[in-house]
Amino acid sequence: MRRPFKSNVQKRSADSQRLTTLAQAVVQAASRLEERNWEQQLDALLRRLMKNGHQDIIDAALDHAFKLESAAYDALMESAEAVSESCQIEQDGVLYDALLIAAPILAWTRFSIASGAMPTEAHATLSAQLYAHVLAANARMAMAPVLYSIDQLPRDHAETFALTQRLAQAALKGAFVKPDTHQPETAPFLADTRYLVAVVTAVAGEPLFRWQESPDPAERDQALSQWNAQAMPTVARLLPGCGIELLLPEAYFAACREGDRNIRPASIRAAVHFLTHTLDVGAEALQAVVGGFGEEEDAGRIDEYRIGFALTRDQEIVYGVVWPLYGLEDGGETPYAGAGGNAAALSAELERKSPLEEILSLLEECGVVHVRHHPEQFPMEFCDDCGAPLFPDVDAELVHAEMPEDVPVTSGHLH
Repeated sequence: MRRPFKSNVQKRSADSQRLTTLAQAVVQAASRLEERNWEQQLDALLRRLMKNGHQDIIDAALDHAFKLESAAYDALMESAEAVSESCQIEQDGVLYDALLIAAPILAWTRFSIASGAMPTEAHATLSAQLYAHVLAANARMAMAPVLYSIDQLPRDHAETFALTQRLAQAALKGAFVKPDTHQPETAPFLADTRYLVAVVTAVAGEPLFRWQESPDPAERDQALSQWNAQAMPTVARLLPGCGIELLLPEAYFAACREGDRNIRPASIRAAVHFLTHTLDVGAEALQAVVGGFGEEEDAGRIDEYRIGFALTRDQEIVYGVVWPLYGLEDGGETPYAGAGGNAAALSAELERKSPLEEILSLLEECGVVHVRHHPEQFPMEFCDDCGAPLFPDVDAELVHAEMPEDVPVTSGHLH
């Protein structure tokens, strides 16, 4: 199940109640025709609310659906994402499909990771590589000339909807997209994700991506391979001093989730690399303390793991990494399931490591041999002064991660 949106909305409006009712109707439909009819009504209402900026109404409906019925919540969330990241636009009597896409870039470093407006030449080169290796032959595209950090992406469905509409118009008109002049500051992490964001359009019903033009499942892998090979030199110049991995450009929300999941292993590797170089010690001199964290009202459900790092000689937590859980992931020590009634899918899920097993395996891979895992669930506590997450120490006390006073201050944070 996807995690719910956090909202302070208390009173539900008629539109909010209608959203929940339609989502339940989608789930209860007994035929594809009925389901599509309910989905069309749900999409139309969501489109109107997003166009008018009523994100609070959508959030209230998501909150209620999450408490009411998980399947209805998933249906509503799926529709909200689809409506905000896609649309149809008529131009010169022709109807076009438009889809907001993102190309995630995983980056890690001991220094800082760049973001913001990109040079015109880099923008042109990366656009050409998307056309050549990712998009369908007859697709058009408009890419924002910005290397986005997660802090600079749209914050909700209504903002995503507005960005989709703006870029779709630019794609159909062949117009240049002006960068946003007032971007929020980017938090300095040692491992983080950057995003290229664009809208791709095609005549309604025609392919948007290259792999839609052929039934060969290997086309997606080939597109990713070519994108990595051809776009990497340009991206490397935009992110000097960084280790880089490019993920497949695809639909906006799916791409963002892939970026979120895939940056987590890089965060642990970057932490160990940074600490061993900054503290001038080997990985065997580090100790990792792992704890599961969740909201107090949801006892037993882990929302994230926090990994505190200490030197074995004094055991004070000097740095910390947060490993959030997404989608169907389970915070238990056994591999997470969620494949429903599909026996083959369930078998494949059981072969995967649980999040905790993956964390422990990564620490071992990085050479951290001293690891303490606290089995109890910790509350989601943060520093009252700076808002930083608190990490468990070896005695299961929640503490602020503080580098030794004699260590020079660098980029400052870990993911």
